[in-house]
Amino acid sequence: MPSLIGRASAETPKRGGTLVATWGGLEPQALFVPPGGGSSPYFTSTKVLERLLALSDDLQFKPVLATSVTPSADFTSYTIKLRDGVVWHDGKPLTADDIVFSALSYWKPISAGAALDALAGAKATDQTTAVLDFKAPVPEFFLKSILAGKGALVIPKHVYDGSNILTNPINNAPIGTGPFKVKEWVRGSHVEFVRNETYWDAGKPYLDRLIIRWWRDPASRSAAFEAGQLDLAVFNAVPPPDIPRLVQGGKFVAETKGYANSAWLTTLEFNQRRDIVSKPEVRRALHHAIDRSFIADTIFFGRAKPSVGAIHASNKIFFTSDVPSYPFDPKKAGALLDAAGYPVKKGSRFSISLVSAGWFEENVKIGQYVKQALEDVDIKVELSVPDRATSLKRIYTDYDYDVAISNNSGSIELLPTTTQFYTTDGIVKGAAFRNATGYSNPQVDALVADIARETDPERRVGLVHAFDKLVTTEAPILPLVDLEPVTIARADVRDHSLAADFMGESWSGVWLAR
Repeated sequence: MPSLIGRASAETPKRGGTLVATWGGLEPQALFVPPGGGSSPYFTSTKVLERLLALSDDLQFKPVLATSVTPSADFTSYTIKLRDGVVWHDGKPLTADDIVFSALSYWKPISAGAALDALAGAKATDQTTAVLDFKAPVPEFFLKSILAGKGALVIPKHVYDGSNILTNPINNAPIGTGPFKVKEWVRGSHVEFVRNETYWDAGKPYLDRLIIRWWRDPASRSAAFEAGQLDLAVFNAVPPPDIPRLVQGGKFVAETKGYANSAWLTTLEFNQRRDIVSKPEVRRALHHAIDRSFIADTIFFGRAKPSVGAIHASNKIFFTSDVPSYPFDPKKAGALLDAAGYPVKKGSRFSISLVSAGWFEENVKIGQYVKQALEDVDIKVELSVPDRATSLKRIYTDYDYDVAISNNSGSIELLPTTTQFYTTDGIVKGAAFRNATGYSNPQVDALVADIARETDPERRVGLVHAFDKLVTTEAPILPLVDLEPVTIARADVRDHSLAADFMGESWSGVWLAR
């Protein structure tokens, strides 16, 4: 088999060694969180569990567990041919029954949700062939993006059948088909993975061991690099001012590739259950009170850009600038609030609770800035910066906030990773990084339904642009900045950052030239 993804190194890969990696966030709540649960469990689970397809950094779909995914002439069914000889970590063979189970019991009801609303059924026609049937045409790029995306990890039927997938204890030590197996999770410190000796891609993985370790403080990650305790860190794991110093001597490299299908935003989200911020005229006014250029240039040291709309500007297929804009203008914000019926009385217009999710250091600083910016337009602000677990609970379970600062990463394909923040079916109490605002608009829901079944690529782009314009006008969420993620690695780490979402790939091809 040729290399699975990306550009192969000109050097011959070496087998062996231990890679210590981290990312710019905190420890996950479980190594595999079926509904998603954010980037922490996504980072760990994807070294063990695999998908049918992968997306390369040049946006081409590549085979993983599937050798082909072929649509019918009318796009109402897709035939999946599986790779021969793949076995789960416990020795059981991967079969088409696992795909049927994953599709009907996991992807549709739990992880992909409305994105697979048209899925009417699935069947195994033989051990290595599964057919997905849909009640309406499904665009090929859309389905393949789902199968290559965050919500379509293939899980073993023999492990999960008859259990609650969400609470199965195996989620803390998942069994997959991937290049690494879970050896040990030391909570509060690290998880250790070891090579899967029966991995289907002969000769891989190259590493003997992969250790994902968590450091709470970004500065300590920089120190860990310099002390030789850390080899690779994805997604802005070290403070931006430290990057030039680390790479200056040639011992480390900084790479911005590997994030095309994982475009990060920092967002301001307005809880529609709260009377004042449920009004679009108030939300639009508050948008004008926030200086997004200040956030990009000062808090992120230029490694971010002010967001334009709901779609990250790096999206080469669906981005549009033809959306309403909300330039920084505190005087206009004040005038709009006056017009909305909230003049200044006794020193303020109203009070709000602001929750800034505490999983990134930058969020802490953004919370402090947003508090000041809103106070500058005479709004009283009670700021809270909870830890990760409490942030997840307050924002996504208890809905205990008026305004929240959070983050999300969207794929090239907007369904479901971007749309689920705005659609009614994205409201799932307790499910992290979905529609926590409670925003519900039948027009938005209808547009997303049309996007999900439009098979003509050009018309589909037009529908996406209409969606972006509508949600930017309604403004339940203010995308603050588009982040520029950076991977830092020791110079002797080879063949990293080659996929469209390197953080969420298996790392079977990463090796050490030492």
